[in-house]
Amino acid sequence: MKMAVGAANWLVGKVLTKLFDPLVSTYMASSELGSNFLTAKNQLQYTQGLLSASVGRDVGDDPGLRGLLGTLSKKADEAEDVLDELHYFMIQDEVDGTKEAAAEVGGGIQGHSVHGRHVARYTLGNCLPCFSSPRTLADGPPPAVAAAEVGGSSHVSRYTLGNCLPCFSSPRTQGDDPPPAVVVAAATSSEDMPGASNDDGDVDIKFPFNRVAMSKKIKSVIEEMNSICILVSDLLKTANHNSTPLSTHVTIERPPTGSIVPQHRKLYGRNDIFEQTVNALTSGTHRDKILSVLPFVGPGGIGKTTFTQHLYNDEKIKGHFPVRVWVCVSTNFDVIRLTREILGCISGINASTYETTNLDQLQRAIAEKLDSKRFLIVLDDVWTCKSERDWGNLLAPFTMGETKGSMVLVTTRLPSVAQMVKTTDPVELHGLKPDEFFALFEACIFGQNKPRLYDDDLVNVARDIAKKLKGSPLAANTVGRLLKKNISWECWMGILENNEWHSAKYDDDILPSLQISYNYLPFHLQKCFFYYALFPEDYKFYDLEKNTNFWIAMGIVDSNSQTDKNYLDELVENGFLIKNRDWDGDYYVMHDLLHELSRNVSSQECLNISSLSFRVNDIPQSIRHLSITVDDKYVESFGEEIGKLKSVIDFGNLRTLMIFGHDSKICKALQDAFECIKSLRVLFIPSLPEDLPKSFSNLIHLQYLKLTQPHGMYYHRSPRTLPRFYHLKFLDVYSWHIIINFFPKSISRLVSLHHIYSSKEFHSSIPEIGKMKWLQELREFHVKKENVGFELSQLGELTGLGQLAICNLETVASKKEANDAKLKDKRNLKELALVWGAGQHITDGDILEGLQPPPNLRELGIKNYGFAVGPSWLCSDISIKRLESLHLKGISWDTLPPFEQLPHLTNLKLNNIAGMRVFGPGFGGLTERSFMHLKTVIIVKMRELEEWVGGPNSPLFSRLESIVCKYCPLLSSFSFLECCTKLCQLYISNCPKLSQLPPLPHTSTLTYFSVNEGYYRGLMYDGKRLSAQNYKGALAFENMDKVEAIKITKLPHVSLSISDLQKMKSLRKLAATGCRRMFSAEWFNPVVVEELAAHDKSLDEESISAAAGLIPEVAMSKSLHPGSFQLEEMEVEGISAVLIAPICRRLAATLHTLRFCNDQVTETITEEQEQALNLLTSLQSLYFAGCRLRSLPRLYGLSSLEVFSIRNCNEIQSLPSKEDLPASLLVLNVDGCSREIKEQAEKFKEANP
Repeated sequence: MKMAVGAANWLVGKVLTKLFDPLVSTYMASSELGSNFLTAKNQLQYTQGLLSASVGRDVGDDPGLRGLLGTLSKKADEAEDVLDELHYFMIQDEVDGTKEAAAEVGGGIQGHSVHGRHVARYTLGNCLPCFSSPRTLADGPPPAVAAAEVGGSSHVSRYTLGNCLPCFSSPRTQGDDPPPAVVVAAATSSEDMPGASNDDGDVDIKFPFNRVAMSKKIKSVIEEMNSICILVSDLLKTANHNSTPLSTHVTIERPPTGSIVPQHRKLYGRNDIFEQTVNALTSGTHRDKILSVLPFVGPGGIGKTTFTQHLYNDEKIKGHFPVRVWVCVSTNFDVIRLTREILGCISGINASTYETTNLDQLQRAIAEKLDSKRFLIVLDDVWTCKSERDWGNLLAPFTMGETKGSMVLVTTRLPSVAQMVKTTDPVELHGLKPDEFFALFEACIFGQNKPRLYDDDLVNVARDIAKKLKGSPLAANTVGRLLKKNISWECWMGILENNEWHSAKYDDDILPSLQISYNYLPFHLQKCFFYYALFPEDYKFYDLEKNTNFWIAMGIVDSNSQTDKNYLDELVENGFLIKNRDWDGDYYVMHDLLHELSRNVSSQECLNISSLSFRVNDIPQSIRHLSITVDDKYVESFGEEIGKLKSVIDFGNLRTLMIFGHDSKICKALQDAFECIKSLRVLFIPSLPEDLPKSFSNLIHLQYLKLTQPHGMYYHRSPRTLPRFYHLKFLDVYSWHIIINFFPKSISRLVSLHHIYSSKEFHSSIPEIGKMKWLQELREFHVKKENVGFELSQLGELTGLGQLAICNLETVASKKEANDAKLKDKRNLKELALVWGAGQHITDGDILEGLQPPPNLRELGIKNYGFAVGPSWLCSDISIKRLESLHLKGISWDTLPPFEQLPHLTNLKLNNIAGMRVFGPGFGGLTERSFMHLKTVIIVKMRELEEWVGGPNSPLFSRLESIVCKYCPLLSSFSFLECCTKLCQLYISNCPKLSQLPPLPHTSTLTYFSVNEGYYRGLMYDGKRLSAQNYKGALAFENMDKVEAIKITKLPHVSLSISDLQKMKSLRKLAATGCRRMFSAEWFNPVVVEELAAHDKSLDEESISAAAGLIPEVAMSKSLHPGSFQLEEMEVEGISAVLIAPICRRLAATLHTLRFCNDQVTETITEEQEQALNLLTSLQSLYFAGCRLRSLPRLYGLSSLEVFSIRNCNEIQSLPSKEDLPASLLVLNVDGCSREIKEQAEKFKEANP
């Protein structure tokens, strides 16, 4: 019921927004509704008020109310459509300078004449015979149109078209009600544009307006809506009177949890993270703190409670924490209740015996009982915490003692809760890996008793089902119960093909469990999540703005009253999206099972066809939003099923159509099926005209259009009716930037456009852009005096711009012409670039004075301004004091701006500044205060710059976080760099004289640096990986605490100490070549490395094997125990360095790949070494490459070995005998070895095919 009330409230609100539009309101007051308009509007507002009040109350589940709310929502949709049509014609009037849809002013002769003219048109239209049979846009033009084209005037053409052609509504007969207002022209060519074209290929003809039909239609739908509103209001008044208010979030009944692990519930697939967590709790960094809070976060059903139960009952945990407490918090975070329960657990007394509600007494009782005891408290299933104050009150009694090492573990679905309570990084639990998950899945089906039949007939079906469950332990339990009921191939195939677990209803089934999280969301986030069902699985949302604009087009967000709220981040905080980063930048992605939930909760309205072999069966008629993912080859049945789909759902009322991918046959099938589409708000589609729906030109409601250029197709013409979409707010044609000349020249008629996602060239090619008054970004505007429509004055009326770049400013002749851009009046302008042609000498400095931006500008770029003095609004009497970023390029000003007068300036970029030899205080008018707030400095192509100065103890660069320096051939000094203690990023390239750098990274905050000293010379570090080759500078390993992989080549001056290694706790891979001093003889402590590639090709006795000096000492250390090494893959040079029994015993559990490369010392493997090698029972792959060995060891004990490879080992004359090779061996490779051993290998393969 909550969703029904919220949806009705939302839709009624959208209708009221339309009615309150000044133009629509004026028309309504003058239409047939007349004096009843105010009454109707008041009734809608009254109903909306009751609906809004009901959103926060429990109104029960009255089926009558639910049905009426559904009807009201449907009528609200209809009302929005018709009001949207009216608004369309009002915009058309504005664009064309006509008054076809203007309100009838007064009741005099003028008003009656307008009304009479439309009645006459409507009456004559009813008499024409073409209404007797429905027509489509594919039909040829009717006789009336043909006559108009031959010799008729545009007025006659418009009149005839307005009454002879099919409407947006269903086909009419002569006995029907009057036709609706919108009437469209038939297509006159194979493309999508009706009517004639001008010289540019743009469409001239427009939709006629029928005032009588419009008025009747509005009156009908508003009156129907109001009659339902009265009924809904009566029921809501009763429901609200008898209901109780809910909390901010819906109240959710959650099953209680306890600390005891059910006997059958084994922990699958979490062994590594479990051991890490146990070690962290008992002997890690937490032991030095009085109290630490460690959250476990993940989606519902991922196994957070099970994992924590196993932790709680682990013997090592029991021994470390004398006091352990388990409390199930759920959705009721009440500090008094929780404190009382914790006290009861500590005392071993029922919490109800503590009758006091005095928090102080309860807290002091806890503090007394915990005195000098280390404790572990688990707060399971936390959904909310009202404030940090409440959280602090709950923890207060646990921080009073002096004993260190106590822990609070919190399990939650919500990352926002984890972030609030944590004192250390949360443990994020994800789905199990495939093999581990399948083991759990089998246990859920069979327990410990797998039948033999299963092994033969059902395992493949089970694996296919398991793949769909995305590693979720709860999904394994849910589906395991289904499969357990009937262990047969037919039953299991049915469950696989029909996804039967989607309909499971028990609270502990997967989708009902996840839906609890959905029900917990506020309504606006529910709607956002709702429509994610239309996107493909694992879809990456990179562009926050585009995603928000999608929601605007869907009506979730009001474009006229946007807030700074980031709904994507809110969904992240609630655990519905994951925020990640790759080479393309930050992106948001949805967990697979939550994507299934999105499809489930929206299944009555949203449909995603993700396979071309889909079937129409069971698709509901109520679908309003459709998407198709084209990721497989076309099958003939696709067209047939799309044809059937047309008979199931009303394509005419689809609000969304999105096609991901492209296939010409698919597009043809869709083109035929979607010919009657008319109500779309969002359309994503491959944009070749032959691919477009035949009704493309009729989409007057369209707000978001994305046209994707198919790969390899560059010369097709764009849809020429594009300028007719007066409601279009967002146009995404980014992939069309190569063929911008094919777009209509009259695109500026799209007066509602907010954003054009395209190239700068596309933006700069739009003539008369001043008509697009809602535009919020203009990536480039080129002043072209020789072309009409590209004057600087075009920018004057674009008051909503937030981003603007103006080029060709050298053609501007005067300050008066510059003033015509009215930059100073653009209050929303945040980013501005002013660009002159390179090499232009400017004699009039007043032009830049006339381009003064608004005072709240955030980013400014001035390029190639060839005047000796900067503008006063930047260089003397500064008016843009909120400036955060400044980019100066190609200037030669005597003095730079006084940066100290820009307190918010954090980013500075200087590019090709003539005459600057020294950068720093005392030069160019700069002072020490000029740099106090800077966080980012970028210096590029400063060919005369020799020194960047700053005292060694000066605080002027203390806030710097990023430095980029490129193509400065004379720059030789960064003397202040060590003072930049907050530096996070350092990038230096093509600065050959710059050598005075401190050991990098000089601070642990520096998590990215790159120094390019030339061809194969330099280093790069991204926080996890370090790569260095022929780098002359020093490295500071002690500041790389989170590095995971190190690869160093030819750095003979670099060494790694014991203390360095101890700090690099995340190190997993280490490769060192040509580094004689890399490993010192004092290495005695253990190192956990997954891949150790330490081989020095020098034959010097002292440095023959770096690993040889490291591993034996490590292995002999008394602090080591079996399992100390977690190596999975090792590559070393020295055979003798590894094949030592203490080492191999510690590697045996995890090592699966071992490579010996270029060992030119060891000729024979001793018996002791052979015995050590055969301890590696987990080893799967063994390689000898480029070694001097004369014989190979026996491999009798390597029971897991599958691959054995010998390459370029010329001295080896024979293989081990068949008896000395393990039965598990599958692959034997011999390459670059003696003829004898090759022949033995061939015989072995023949004998063991």
